[in-house]
Amino acid sequence: MSEEQAAVYRSISGGPRAAGPQLFALTDSEGRLRGPFNAMLLSPPVGAALQTVGAAVRYRSSLSDRVREMAVLLVAAHWASTFEREAHEAVGRACGLAEEELASLRSGVLPDVTDPDETTALRTTASLLRSGSLDDDEYRTAVSAIGERGLFELTTLVGYYSTLALQLRVFAGEEGRPRPPAP
Repeated sequence: MSEEQAAVYRSISGGPRAAGPQLFALTDSEGRLRGPFNAMLLSPPVGAALQTVGAAVRYRSSLSDRVREMAVLLVAAHWASTFEREAHEAVGRACGLAEEELASLRSGVLPDVTDPDETTALRTTASLLRSGSLDDDEYRTAVSAIGERGLFELTTLVGYYSTLALQLRVFAGEEGRPRPPAP
């Protein structure tokens, strides 16, 4: 690895994702980054910025842990992203998501939640995935429930995890293993 790549590697493997309980492995048995993270080393400037966005979405967001993880799991279901689904189901369980909720999300179905703000956040996520936008009523409802900051963070989350799903398909395959080098 170049020094730039090594710096990105260290920021991922030693940053907030590595702190606390490890609910999914960041590296494989050979020390390579798993899932979407290894591809971030291909362009250190972009990879560093992308992983910083991901850390902000995951660790510094105003969204509740439950809303965040349910939204991530809806994105994973939408893009059929096995790695993200498996990783974030583990995180979701730690955040208190019930198995019935996880099963619904796995199928891309909004779970039956009792909190009206969670319901709005999930409907907003589904609209973003379906059409890439919100109509005026959806916008007002979302801002009323989670605020403008929360809506900004939710749209960023949907975009970030959609980007990861694409990068997983192209650079790692769905198993999250790095592809062999090009000839």
